[in-house]
Amino acid sequence: MKSYFNSILTLLWKDILLELRTKENIAPIIVFAGLVLLIFNFAIDPTPVLVAIVAPGILWTAFTFSGVLGMSRTFVLEKDNGTFEGMMLCPVSREVIFFGKMLANLSFMLLIEILIFPFFGILFNISILIPNLILVTFLTTLGFSSIGTIFSAISVHTRAKEIMLPILFFPIVVPIILAAVQSTSLIIQNGTQESIYTWIQLIAIFDIIFIVLSAYLFQFALEE
Repeated sequence: MKSYFNSILTLLWKDILLELRTKENIAPIIVFAGLVLLIFNFAIDPTPVLVAIVAPGILWTAFTFSGVLGMSRTFVLEKDNGTFEGMMLCPVSREVIFFGKMLANLSFMLLIEILIFPFFGILFNISILIPNLILVTFLTTLGFSSIGTIFSAISVHTRAKEIMLPILFFPIVVPIILAAVQSTSLIIQNGTQESIYTWIQLIAIFDIIFIVLSAYLFQFALEE
């Protein structure tokens, strides 16, 4: 069991070191997400009533499209650098590779969200230090990362990698994004705790389903 988790952490650390050396992933995505928020801010008149209605959709639009940009690079670098076959030959189970890559995607997305949230709060005059909002963001990002990891593994074998990933990915991830938007809207509008926790529980259920299915199907996704 210890070697199982050590293998996952090794893969995670490899991806983190690669990103720290190249800086090809996070910096452009942060700029993109910031531009999305800025454009929407100028496109609407951010009155308190209107902000409470549209801000959750704007926030998750920025996170979703930024996440897809990051997910598209999950296995592309492995393929381009010729290390994909070496990773496949590692004496570890396919689930180890999945969880290592998923945690890397989760870490990168959480970092982007941490950097973008203050910008969002300033532009739309919304407090971001709300426990429920942080919980919703983490749970949604967890499910998003699990599905994105397996579909990035599928799309890397296609010629139009950048196009195929969102085509395959968006129809599956829509339910959890809609739940995130709805729960975020209730949090911003000071909805009841019962209604907020109902959506949070739904997101958690989606997470469990996505992670279990993705871990199981990942071995088939890696086959060319």
